[in-house]
Amino acid sequence: MDDVPAAAPATTAGPPPRLRYGRAALSVSFFAQGALFALLVTRIPAIQDRYGISDGLLPVFLAAVPILAGFGSVGTEQLVKRVRPSVVLRWVQPVVALVLLGLGAGDRLWVAAVTLALFGVCVGGLDASMNMLGVSLQRAYGTSIMLGFHAAYSLGGIVGACLAWSGAHWHVSLVTVYGPAVAVLIPLTLVASRWYADQEPQKAVAEREGATSAGPSVQQQVVMRLLMPLCLVMAFAYIGDSTVSNWSAKYLEDTLHSSEQLSTVPYAVYMVTTLIGRSVGDFGVRRYGAVAVVRLGTVVAMAGFAVVAIAPGPWVGMLGFTLLGLGLCVIVPQTFAAAGRMFPDASDSAIARLNIFNYVGFLVGSPLVGALGEAWSYRAAMIVPMLLVGLTLRYAKSFAAGPPGYGVGHERPSTVDVG
Repeated sequence: MDDVPAAAPATTAGPPPRLRYGRAALSVSFFAQGALFALLVTRIPAIQDRYGISDGLLPVFLAAVPILAGFGSVGTEQLVKRVRPSVVLRWVQPVVALVLLGLGAGDRLWVAAVTLALFGVCVGGLDASMNMLGVSLQRAYGTSIMLGFHAAYSLGGIVGACLAWSGAHWHVSLVTVYGPAVAVLIPLTLVASRWYADQEPQKAVAEREGATSAGPSVQQQVVMRLLMPLCLVMAFAYIGDSTVSNWSAKYLEDTLHSSEQLSTVPYAVYMVTTLIGRSVGDFGVRRYGAVAVVRLGTVVAMAGFAVVAIAPGPWVGMLGFTLLGLGLCVIVPQTFAAAGRMFPDASDSAIARLNIFNYVGFLVGSPLVGALGEAWSYRAAMIVPMLLVGLTLRYAKSFAAGPPGYGVGHERPSTVDVG
């Protein structure tokens, strides 16, 4: 556990109630976001049909969402210098839900354009603020809990995908599926937001530190040169993730000659193994450290891509996607946690910038594999994300404990308040 610095001396009583409540409340937020995002991405064909979006125009709409999410993440970096991340999260999450409902209710092309644009901007702020709070709570706990939040996200994704499947199976309209989900999730997250717990605003930290020092330390400002290895790891992980989400069904059916029904299974298996891996991953980080867990996850993910690439049939291919879920699931949460440890007094800014590379990987991954598959072969195309994910091994030391310039025993405790 030497790479998860303690925020406070351990006590036999465990963390105070406000931290436990804050952890549970944030888990609710991650769950809700996973469900909302799954309800969108799994019903893209229905949205395309409802609005009459052509096949040529659809990629433009879909690419706009992560691009605008990146701008939302950048805006959140500036916003949390003045207000707490809990405030951003408390109000942006209901907006995301309402925008999704508006998307399901509309029928004009301009409505699709506006709602998807709003969804992108708001989800960027939502992702950034959720992970800011997660890193803050992990520091206050003094032990790894970040993977548990992302496990809640995976669980929400599974629930959202099941709701979407039910709607498609019974030919239920989008607004009929989205309406009840939004009616449940908005009150749930608003009630949970009462117990959000976060740090002082960065502006207050900077003013307090500035009063006692000649200038800002390296921990009070994000140095992109130091953060860039983690940014690359984030992008590589999402290239791998988007490969599974966008190409697993097509790969199983067209390359491994599975049935149409069986081709829908790999992504479900991937989501379930992601949930399992994240549910137990924190125990591994506490026992062996983040560096070891990230290295193991990277090797397992590379093995998964290799098995998929050489699979003689669909069932072996399924094994590969299972390994991918178990391997990739630990990388993203630990990347956010590592950024928080690297810049303890500017963790919000570091996470907002790191979060942009989530969307970079999402944008690059699917077109890259598709282009290579068409020009070469889909088997060979799987080698590219395997190699990119494998580069994480080169940057694994960035997941070690301690901000730059700090020695052993110089970790700072965080100030945590109820949001």
